[in-house]
Amino acid sequence: MQALLSVAPGGPETLELTTLPDPVPGKGELLVAVKAAGVNFPDTLMIRDLYQIKPPRPFAPGGEIAGVVQAVGDGVSGFEVGDRVLALTGHGGFATHLTLKAKMAVKFPETIPFEEAACFIFTYGTSYHALKDRAAIRQGETLLILGAAGGVGSAAIELGKAMGARVIAAVSSPDKAEFCRKIGADETIVYARDMDRDAQKAFSSEIKALAGGEGVDVVYDAVGGDYAEPALRSMAWNGRYLVVGFPAGIPKVPLNLPLLKGCQIVGVFWGASVFRDPKGHAENVSELFGLYASGQVKPQISARYSLDRAAEALVHLADRSALGKIVVTLDEV
Repeated sequence: MQALLSVAPGGPETLELTTLPDPVPGKGELLVAVKAAGVNFPDTLMIRDLYQIKPPRPFAPGGEIAGVVQAVGDGVSGFEVGDRVLALTGHGGFATHLTLKAKMAVKFPETIPFEEAACFIFTYGTSYHALKDRAAIRQGETLLILGAAGGVGSAAIELGKAMGARVIAAVSSPDKAEFCRKIGADETIVYARDMDRDAQKAFSSEIKALAGGEGVDVVYDAVGGDYAEPALRSMAWNGRYLVVGFPAGIPKVPLNLPLLKGCQIVGVFWGASVFRDPKGHAENVSELFGLYASGQVKPQISARYSLDRAAEALVHLADRSALGKIVVTLDEV
Protein backbone atom coordinates (compact mmCIF):
# COMPACT_ATOMS: atom_id res chain seq x y z
CA MET A 1 0.00 0.00 0.00
CA GLN A 2 0.96 3.65 -0.33
CA ALA A 3 0.37 6.44 2.16
CA LEU A 4 1.21 10.13 2.36
CA LEU A 5 2.75 10.38 5.82
CA SER A 6 3.39 13.18 8.27
CA VAL A 7 6.85 12.37 9.58
CA ALA A 8 7.52 15.64 11.44
CA PRO A 9 5.44 18.65 12.54
CA GLY A 10 5.09 21.16 9.73
CA GLY A 11 3.24 22.18 6.62
CA PRO A 12 2.26 20.11 3.58
CA GLU A 13 5.86 20.18 2.34
CA THR A 14 6.84 17.83 5.19
CA LEU A 15 4.58 15.00 3.96
CA GLU A 16 6.23 11.96 2.38
CA LEU A 17 4.68 9.42 -0.01
CA THR A 18 5.71 6.04 1.39
CA THR A 19 5.22 2.37 0.52
CA LEU A 20 4.13 0.25 3.50
CA PRO A 21 3.01 -3.35 4.11
CA ASP A 22 -0.71 -3.90 3.52
CA PRO A 23 -2.60 -3.66 6.83
CA VAL A 24 -4.56 -6.57 8.29
CA PRO A 25 -7.89 -5.97 10.07
CA GLY A 26 -7.97 -6.88 13.75
CA LYS A 27 -10.92 -7.96 15.82
CA GLY A 28 -13.91 -5.74 15.15
CA GLU A 29 -12.21 -4.02 12.21
CA LEU A 30 -12.60 -3.68 8.45
CA LEU A 31 -9.89 -3.37 5.84
CA VAL A 32 -10.99 -0.75 3.31
CA ALA A 33 -9.51 0.00 -0.10
CA VAL A 34 -9.80 3.78 -0.19
CA LYS A 35 -11.27 5.21 -3.38
CA ALA A 36 -11.49 8.85 -2.30
CA ALA A 37 -10.64 10.99 0.73
CA GLY A 38 -12.15 14.33 1.64
CA VAL A 39 -9.81 17.21 2.49
CA ASN A 40 -10.81 19.21 5.56
CA PHE A 41 -9.36 22.07 7.59
CA PRO A 42 -8.41 19.88 10.58
CA ASP A 43 -5.99 18.03 8.25
CA THR A 44 -3.98 21.24 7.84
CA LEU A 45 -3.83 21.69 11.63
CA MET A 46 -3.10 18.08 12.55
CA ILE A 47 0.13 17.89 10.54
CA ARG A 48 1.36 20.98 12.39
CA ASP A 49 0.41 19.59 15.83
CA LEU A 50 -2.13 22.42 16.17
CA TYR A 51 -5.25 20.25 16.42
CA GLN A 52 -6.79 18.89 19.63
CA ILE A 53 -6.09 15.36 18.37
CA LYS A 54 -2.37 14.55 17.93
CA PRO A 55 -1.79 11.10 16.42
CA PRO A 56 1.60 9.44 16.96
CA ARG A 57 3.90 9.76 13.95
CA PRO A 58 4.18 8.68 11.30
CA PHE A 59 0.53 9.09 10.34
CA ALA A 60 -1.41 9.91 7.21
CA PRO A 61 -3.76 12.89 7.37
CA GLY A 62 -7.23 12.56 5.89
CA GLY A 63 -10.11 12.09 8.31
CA GLU A 64 -12.89 11.25 5.87
CA ILE A 65 -12.91 8.40 3.34
CA ALA A 66 -15.05 6.35 1.00
CA GLY A 67 -14.03 2.95 -0.32
CA VAL A 68 -14.71 -0.75 -0.63
CA VAL A 69 -14.42 -3.37 2.12
CA GLN A 70 -11.56 -5.77 1.23
CA ALA A 71 -11.48 -7.89 4.36
CA VAL A 72 -13.57 -8.36 7.50
CA GLY A 73 -11.98 -8.95 10.91
CA ASP A 74 -13.14 -11.39 13.56
CA GLY A 75 -16.29 -10.49 15.42
CA VAL A 76 -17.66 -8.19 12.71
CA SER A 77 -21.24 -8.63 11.55
CA GLY A 78 -23.26 -6.65 9.07
CA PHE A 79 -20.44 -6.10 6.57
CA GLU A 80 -19.16 -8.17 3.65
CA VAL A 81 -16.27 -7.93 1.22
CA GLY A 82 -17.32 -5.58 -1.57
CA ASP A 83 -19.53 -3.29 0.55
CA ARG A 84 -19.27 0.41 -0.27
CA VAL A 85 -18.56 2.32 2.95
CA LEU A 86 -17.78 5.82 4.08
CA ALA A 87 -16.27 6.70 7.44
CA LEU A 88 -14.99 9.48 9.61
CA THR A 89 -11.53 8.17 10.50
CA GLY A 90 -9.85 11.10 12.26
CA HIS A 91 -6.72 10.48 10.21
CA GLY A 92 -5.24 7.85 7.90
CA GLY A 93 -7.32 8.62 4.82
CA PHE A 94 -4.50 9.73 2.53
CA ALA A 95 -3.60 6.11 1.84
CA THR A 96 -4.62 3.37 -0.55
CA HIS A 97 -5.77 1.13 2.33
CA LEU A 98 -6.63 1.49 5.99
CA THR A 99 -8.21 -0.46 8.81
CA LEU A 100 -10.99 1.03 10.91
CA LYS A 101 -13.46 -0.01 13.56
CA ALA A 102 -16.49 -1.51 11.85
CA LYS A 103 -18.79 0.58 14.05
CA MET A 104 -17.35 3.71 12.39
CA ALA A 105 -18.24 2.58 8.85
CA VAL A 106 -21.50 3.51 7.15
CA LYS A 107 -22.76 1.74 4.04
CA PHE A 108 -23.85 4.08 1.30
CA PRO A 109 -25.93 3.52 -1.82
CA GLU A 110 -24.47 3.01 -5.29
CA THR A 111 -26.28 6.16 -6.39
CA ILE A 112 -23.62 8.20 -4.53
CA PRO A 113 -20.23 8.31 -6.31
CA PHE A 114 -17.14 7.59 -4.19
CA GLU A 115 -15.88 11.18 -4.54
CA GLU A 116 -19.15 12.62 -3.25
CA ALA A 117 -19.37 10.03 -0.47
CA ALA A 118 -15.87 11.01 0.69
CA CYS A 119 -16.98 14.65 0.87
CA PHE A 120 -20.28 13.95 2.59
CA ILE A 121 -20.06 12.91 6.20
CA PHE A 122 -17.77 15.59 7.65
CA THR A 123 -19.31 18.70 6.10
CA TYR A 124 -22.97 17.70 6.08
CA GLY A 125 -22.65 15.90 9.41
CA THR A 126 -21.14 18.99 11.04
CA SER A 127 -23.60 21.44 9.53
CA TYR A 128 -26.68 19.30 10.12
CA HIS A 129 -25.70 18.71 13.75
CA ALA A 130 -25.11 22.45 14.12
CA LEU A 131 -28.36 23.63 12.57
CA LYS A 132 -30.66 20.82 13.76
CA ASP A 133 -29.26 19.71 17.12
CA ARG A 134 -27.49 22.82 18.41
CA ALA A 135 -29.50 25.71 16.92
CA ALA A 136 -32.88 23.99 16.42
CA ILE A 137 -33.32 26.31 13.45
CA ARG A 138 -36.92 26.93 12.43
CA GLN A 139 -38.58 27.63 9.12
CA GLY A 140 -38.59 31.33 8.30
CA GLU A 141 -35.60 32.22 10.51
CA THR A 142 -32.62 34.12 9.13
CA LEU A 143 -29.29 32.30 9.02
CA LEU A 144 -25.95 34.09 8.58
CA ILE A 145 -23.04 31.87 7.49
CA LEU A 146 -19.45 33.11 7.86
CA GLY A 147 -17.03 31.39 5.50
CA ALA A 148 -19.99 30.28 3.42
CA ALA A 149 -18.02 29.17 0.34
CA GLY A 150 -15.98 26.53 2.18
CA GLY A 151 -16.85 22.89 2.76
CA VAL A 152 -18.96 23.18 5.92
CA GLY A 153 -20.22 26.61 4.89
CA SER A 154 -21.56 25.49 1.52
CA ALA A 155 -23.16 22.48 3.23
CA ALA A 156 -24.80 24.87 5.69
CA ILE A 157 -26.26 26.90 2.80
CA GLU A 158 -27.91 23.83 1.29
CA LEU A 159 -29.13 22.53 4.62
CA GLY A 160 -30.36 25.92 5.77
CA LYS A 161 -32.46 26.23 2.62
CA ALA A 162 -33.74 22.66 2.98
CA MET A 163 -34.80 23.50 6.55
CA GLY A 164 -36.70 26.59 5.44
CA ALA A 165 -34.32 29.34 6.54
CA ARG A 166 -33.46 32.58 4.75
CA VAL A 167 -29.72 32.38 4.15
CA ILE A 168 -27.17 35.23 4.13
CA ALA A 169 -23.76 34.01 2.94
CA ALA A 170 -20.73 36.03 4.07
CA VAL A 171 -17.51 35.48 2.09
CA SER A 172 -14.21 37.14 1.26
CA SER A 173 -14.46 37.62 -2.54
CA PRO A 174 -16.99 38.24 -5.33
CA ASP A 175 -16.34 34.83 -6.96
CA LYS A 176 -17.17 33.13 -3.67
CA ALA A 177 -20.34 35.20 -3.41
CA GLU A 178 -21.39 34.08 -6.88
CA PHE A 179 -20.70 30.45 -5.93
CA CYS A 180 -22.92 30.80 -2.84
CA ARG A 181 -25.77 32.32 -4.85
CA LYS A 182 -25.59 29.42 -7.30
CA ILE A 183 -26.10 26.88 -4.53
CA GLY A 184 -29.01 28.69 -2.94
CA ALA A 185 -27.98 31.66 -0.77
CA ASP A 186 -30.65 34.37 -0.70
CA GLU A 187 -28.21 37.20 0.01
CA THR A 188 -24.42 37.57 0.03
CA ILE A 189 -21.94 39.86 1.76
CA VAL A 190 -18.30 40.28 0.72
CA TYR A 191 -16.40 41.20 3.86
CA ALA A 192 -12.99 42.86 4.10
CA ARG A 193 -9.89 40.68 4.43
CA ASP A 194 -8.46 43.10 7.01
CA MET A 195 -11.13 43.55 9.64
CA ASP A 196 -10.20 46.75 11.55
CA ARG A 197 -12.76 48.54 13.72
CA ASP A 198 -14.22 50.53 10.84
CA ALA A 199 -14.54 47.38 8.74
CA GLN A 200 -16.18 45.58 11.67
CA LYS A 201 -18.77 48.35 12.02
CA ALA A 202 -19.47 48.29 8.29
CA PHE A 203 -19.80 44.51 8.31
CA SER A 204 -22.24 44.55 11.23
CA SER A 205 -24.31 47.29 9.61
CA GLU A 206 -24.53 45.37 6.33
CA ILE A 207 -25.65 42.21 8.14
CA LYS A 208 -28.37 44.12 10.01
CA ALA A 209 -29.55 45.81 6.81
CA LEU A 210 -29.93 42.46 5.03
CA ALA A 211 -31.43 40.70 8.04
CA GLY A 212 -34.11 43.31 8.62
CA GLY A 213 -36.21 43.44 11.77
CA GLU A 214 -34.26 42.69 14.93
CA GLY A 215 -31.32 40.92 13.32
CA VAL A 216 -30.04 37.43 12.57
CA ASP A 217 -31.64 34.44 14.30
CA VAL A 218 -28.72 32.03 13.80
CA VAL A 219 -25.05 32.71 13.06
CA TYR A 220 -22.97 29.82 11.73
CA ASP A 221 -19.38 30.91 12.37
CA ALA A 222 -16.76 28.79 10.62
CA VAL A 223 -14.22 31.66 10.52
CA GLY A 224 -13.74 33.24 13.96
CA GLY A 225 -11.12 35.95 14.41
CA ASP A 226 -12.18 39.58 14.05
CA TYR A 227 -15.30 38.57 12.11
CA ALA A 228 -16.99 37.14 15.20
CA GLU A 229 -17.80 40.32 17.11
CA PRO A 230 -19.61 42.15 14.29
CA ALA A 231 -21.64 39.00 13.59
CA LEU A 232 -22.53 38.72 17.28
CA ARG A 233 -23.58 42.37 17.30
CA SER A 234 -26.05 41.58 14.52
CA MET A 235 -27.90 38.91 16.54
CA ALA A 236 -31.63 38.99 17.14
CA TRP A 237 -33.22 38.48 20.55
CA ASN A 238 -33.05 34.78 21.50
CA GLY A 239 -30.60 34.16 18.64
CA ARG A 240 -28.11 31.30 18.58
CA TYR A 241 -24.46 31.90 17.70
CA LEU A 242 -22.83 28.65 16.54
CA VAL A 243 -19.08 28.33 17.14
CA VAL A 244 -17.96 25.94 14.39
CA GLY A 245 -14.31 26.81 13.71
CA PHE A 246 -11.77 29.61 13.75
CA PRO A 247 -9.22 29.51 10.90
CA ALA A 248 -8.93 33.29 11.29
CA GLY A 249 -8.04 32.86 14.97
CA ILE A 250 -9.84 32.27 18.25
CA PRO A 251 -12.00 35.37 18.78
CA LYS A 252 -12.32 37.48 21.90
CA VAL A 253 -15.85 38.82 22.22
CA PRO A 254 -17.42 41.18 24.81
CA LEU A 255 -19.65 39.00 26.97
CA ASN A 256 -22.04 41.87 27.56
CA LEU A 257 -23.33 41.30 24.01
CA PRO A 258 -25.07 37.96 24.62
CA LEU A 259 -26.52 39.44 27.82
CA LEU A 260 -27.92 42.52 26.07
CA LYS A 261 -29.28 40.52 23.16
CA GLY A 262 -30.56 37.56 25.15
CA CYS A 263 -28.74 35.28 22.73
CA GLN A 264 -26.80 32.07 23.17
CA ILE A 265 -23.22 31.21 22.18
CA VAL A 266 -23.31 27.51 21.34
CA GLY A 267 -20.34 25.24 20.73
CA VAL A 268 -20.44 22.77 17.83
CA PHE A 269 -18.09 19.79 18.29
CA TRP A 270 -19.59 17.32 15.88
CA GLY A 271 -16.77 14.78 16.17
CA ALA A 272 -17.37 14.40 19.90
CA SER A 273 -21.13 14.25 19.43
CA VAL A 274 -20.75 11.25 17.10
CA PHE A 275 -19.19 9.25 19.95
CA ARG A 276 -21.44 10.61 22.68
CA ASP A 277 -24.70 10.14 20.77
CA PRO A 278 -24.24 7.38 18.17
CA LYS A 279 -27.99 6.86 17.86
CA GLY A 280 -28.57 10.52 17.07
CA HIS A 281 -25.69 10.47 14.61
CA ALA A 282 -27.16 7.45 12.81
CA GLU A 283 -30.53 9.21 12.56
CA ASN A 284 -28.87 12.32 11.14
CA VAL A 285 -26.92 10.32 8.54
CA SER A 286 -30.11 8.57 7.45
CA GLU A 287 -31.88 11.91 7.10
CA LEU A 288 -28.92 13.34 5.14
CA PHE A 289 -29.04 10.41 2.69
CA GLY A 290 -32.72 11.25 2.22
CA LEU A 291 -31.89 14.89 1.46
CA TYR A 292 -29.27 13.72 -1.06
CA ALA A 293 -31.76 11.39 -2.72
CA SER A 294 -34.28 14.24 -3.03
CA GLY A 295 -31.67 16.53 -4.62
CA GLN A 296 -31.63 19.03 -1.75
CA VAL A 297 -27.94 18.51 -0.98
CA LYS A 298 -25.01 17.56 -3.20
CA PRO A 299 -21.30 17.90 -2.33
CA GLN A 300 -19.84 20.85 -4.24
CA ILE A 301 -16.46 19.48 -5.37
CA SER A 302 -14.27 22.16 -6.92
CA ALA A 303 -10.89 20.39 -7.12
CA ARG A 304 -9.51 16.85 -7.31
CA TYR A 305 -5.96 15.69 -6.54
CA SER A 306 -4.21 12.33 -6.85
CA LEU A 307 -2.54 10.86 -3.77
CA ASP A 308 0.94 11.96 -4.90
CA ARG A 309 -0.39 15.54 -5.10
CA ALA A 310 -2.42 15.49 -1.89
CA ALA A 311 -0.01 17.93 -0.23
CA GLU A 312 -1.06 20.48 -2.86
CA ALA A 313 -4.67 19.90 -1.84
CA LEU A 314 -3.82 20.95 1.71
CA VAL A 315 -2.07 24.09 0.43
CA HIS A 316 -5.14 24.91 -1.65
CA LEU A 317 -7.40 24.50 1.38
CA ALA A 318 -5.16 26.40 3.81
CA ASP A 319 -4.93 29.52 1.65
CA ARG A 320 -8.73 29.89 1.92
CA SER A 321 -9.22 30.04 -1.86
CA ALA A 322 -11.17 26.78 -2.13
CA LEU A 323 -14.82 26.72 -3.15
CA GLY A 324 -16.87 23.92 -1.64
CA LYS A 325 -14.96 20.67 -1.21
CA ILE A 326 -11.57 19.31 -2.30
CA VAL A 327 -11.09 15.57 -2.73
CA VAL A 328 -8.12 13.22 -3.07
CA THR A 329 -8.87 10.39 -5.51
CA LEU A 330 -7.12 7.01 -5.29
CA ASP A 331 -8.72 4.90 -8.01
CA GLU A 332 -5.63 5.01 -10.19
CA VAL A 333 -3.01 4.38 -7.48
